[in-house]
Amino acid sequence: MVENLKKRSICVVGHKNPDTDSICSAISYAYLKNKTDDQNYYVAARAGQITAETQYVLDYFGMDQPLYLDNIGTRVKDMEIREVPGVRSNISIKNAWTLMRGQNVFTLPITDEEDKLHGLITINDIAKSYMEEYDSAIVSMARTPYKNILETLDAEMIVGDENAYFEKGKVVIAAANPDVMENYIEENDMVILGNRYESQLCAIEMNAGSIVVCLGAPVSRTIQRMAKDHNCTVIVTPLDTYAVARLINQSMPVDFFMKKENLISFHVMNYTDEIKEIMSKKRYRDFPILDKKGCYIGMISRRNLLGVRKRAVILVDHNEIIQAVDNVQDAEIMEIIDHHRLGSLETMAPVYFRNQPVGCTATIVYQIFQEKQIEIPEKIAGLLCSAIVSDTLMFRSPTCTEMDRVAAEALADRAGIDCSKFARDMFAAGSDLKNKTPEEIFYQDFKKFEFEDKNLGIGQITSMSQTELDEIKERMVPFLEKAYKEHELDMMIFMLTNIMEEATEMLCYGENSIELIEDAFPVKVVNNAAVVPAVVSRKKQVVPALMSAISRSSEVL
Repeated sequence: MVENLKKRSICVVGHKNPDTDSICSAISYAYLKNKTDDQNYYVAARAGQITAETQYVLDYFGMDQPLYLDNIGTRVKDMEIREVPGVRSNISIKNAWTLMRGQNVFTLPITDEEDKLHGLITINDIAKSYMEEYDSAIVSMARTPYKNILETLDAEMIVGDENAYFEKGKVVIAAANPDVMENYIEENDMVILGNRYESQLCAIEMNAGSIVVCLGAPVSRTIQRMAKDHNCTVIVTPLDTYAVARLINQSMPVDFFMKKENLISFHVMNYTDEIKEIMSKKRYRDFPILDKKGCYIGMISRRNLLGVRKRAVILVDHNEIIQAVDNVQDAEIMEIIDHHRLGSLETMAPVYFRNQPVGCTATIVYQIFQEKQIEIPEKIAGLLCSAIVSDTLMFRSPTCTEMDRVAAEALADRAGIDCSKFARDMFAAGSDLKNKTPEEIFYQDFKKFEFEDKNLGIGQITSMSQTELDEIKERMVPFLEKAYKEHELDMMIFMLTNIMEEATEMLCYGENSIELIEDAFPVKVVNNAAVVPAVVSRKKQVVPALMSAISRSSEVL
């Protein structure tokens, strides 16, 4: 597993509302790719919920469901996240500036011991702290730790508690005689002064909170003793008065200047297309990133969006964008393995595209196993055989070819199953729909198609029992209108296919849907339904017939 983390992860996924072929082909092809490519790691995925039939197959062969993938778009985790360490809210402005310069960053995240984000401090915030005119009490208003003052002034505390805070009074400079000092020094003030004994004594007697002695001047024992008696902190710095006055504001904690409210942060699982608009509207240079637990892990900027690496995907059992996982156009499509008509999907670069006129994608996957001389495990053989039997309706579908039959028989032998018996059990499991809602039945196998300027939705359910199909019809007729409106389609068609009778009853909804079915098939639609004999395949019989009918109607117009 650790080795897999170093490789690029590539998802192998089928179409939305996946059938048995889509799921089994994805699992099997992912296994094959991992056997033949040690540079990448292939993961089987699904773009929808598993049907009862497919779940029966997975349970029978002891296989887990593929991971659910509803969107293949790039996420924040696919971007280059700069690991800018978080800092505590009590560090000084000067320290923050030093860290920014050392790391060549413009924003520092403020976090706690558990890496929870509490604020952000930017270079603009620091510049504002220098340039804005503040009251002389700003240092105490910021509740500045004495440790920050000592660090900023390169100073030593000879009287007082380093862990205390300067939180009352203002900062004043004792540049006058003691007589004058008495007029402006107030209780708790911080007094910046030199080595004059009289000035130091005056400040202490005026109940100053602290005195800062410049140029490293020695402080007499008498002054130190008096300072202790008056609870006055004594700090000695090698800097001169001008430098101290200039730097003292830099000792204030970043907590006083940082942005705390309405912070804009993103999570590693956010899609990049979701955050692009937010980033473009905000004039921030950097944005903090949080992990799944809400802990801070790093920063991104707009520039990082340009270099984001697209997620890689292999598509099986489809090649139309309308059927593909969301945002597939933003992914790097590596391969397409399919047995349907050529659809609307476009790629940025040439890809390996294998499309064959067979009854099932699993047949193509089986052929690739044979070509590469990779031994097929019993469980994988069972999945591939199940897919072929399902897609060809146990070889009754007109899409079935001799290649499908040969492959299914070889795979059944390898999996150790009786193909006919297994098919009956599998179809029975898939047609047990008594406890399912109309919505669950409808989306069990539903696909969208684009024909010229028309958008069609075609769902299909199969059963070996006409009684069960009749019961399903009663529940599906009112649901069609709801599904039609939800998908904003031109027409909606639902196929109730009887495997044993090899016939399909079509339910239709939408403008001109009745005329379309009557033009495509030699039937009469009554109450938005018509039984079409000898039709069981959506791919080879229904879709081509509908396409031809739409083309004819366009020519007439």
